[in-house]
Amino acid sequence: MGRTRKPAKKVGRGQGGARRRARDRRALIFAGLFVLAIGVVFLSWPRAQPQPTARLQPADEPFLGSSSAPVTIVEYGDFGCTICRRWHKQGVLDQILAHYGDRVRFVWRDFPIITAYSPKAAEAGQCAFGQGQFWEYHDLLYDRAPALSVSDIKTYAAELGIDTARFDSCRDSGVYRAKVEASTKEAFGHGFRGTPGFLVNDRPIAGPGSFEYFQAIIDGS
Repeated sequence: MGRTRKPAKKVGRGQGGARRRARDRRALIFAGLFVLAIGVVFLSWPRAQPQPTARLQPADEPFLGSSSAPVTIVEYGDFGCTICRRWHKQGVLDQILAHYGDRVRFVWRDFPIITAYSPKAAEAGQCAFGQGQFWEYHDLLYDRAPALSVSDIKTYAAELGIDTARFDSCRDSGVYRAKVEASTKEAFGHGFRGTPGFLVNDRPIAGPGSFEYFQAIIDGS
């Protein structure tokens, strides 16, 4: 004679739901602890600190005018830049220096971003500066641009009577590469994205301007 099978004991819905909720809470707690641990490790991990860029001193960079002038104009320029070349050939800088005399110091800093030849031309300009002939070389580069290949910039140095052995050694060694890169980084830091860019007593001025434009800024500074 068969036995009657007893019905299985049922677990109430409330009890099963409570267990699931407890498991979910434990999972959330474990996940939160894991994320917290990762965050602590990330925050405590040693990181490289940014190194400040050393500012160039007057003796380290080409300038025209008085070193003690109350107004300093800095040009971030590129020898391969047609707009820079046009601005210089228009004589705006000559007008500024003639009008203000010793009250203005005009500084050149390299920002060679326009052509593939620009960085090497910038380094060449610094090599000419090392021999005391930056501005003569500056003017000749603008006169002969866009011919700025390595052979071109060496030929221009010889035309000016620069010591070619010293010049070639300087340019080929890349001794001024770090200086050019530093001024380029500085220009980007001022928000310039094209050439030329100017500072008038540290006030950024993007793009070239007429004598009257600079006069208004200088007189208002």
